[in-house]
Amino acid sequence: MTKPLNEPLSKTRSSFYRRLYVAHLIDQGVASVPALIEATGMPRRTAQDTIKSLDELDIVCVFEGQEGERHNIGRYVIESWGAIDRGWVKEHATRLGEALGYC
Repeated sequence: MTKPLNEPLSKTRSSFYRRLYVAHLIDQGVASVPALIEATGMPRRTAQDTIKSLDELDIVCVFEGQEGERHNIGRYVIESWGAIDRGWVKEHATRLGEALGYC
């Protein structure tokens, strides 16, 4: 990440960073749409769309419903990071969040 934080991000870069950051949050246990909204301030639709779009980066994210619960109660889990280096994302998560205005 070489782009200074005070420069605006392109739509492509912000979308990429958002996906990485959301995958990181899910991996760290911020694993529901309401939790993501609370952690980032992003709108519900953006959180939902971002989770759906993780597969475009070959990040496998699945929903695990809680037994005995209904109405989609549960959490998301990252099953595979594909070609994305999970360690790099974890190391740069704060900077990603700052670049997106979430931190």
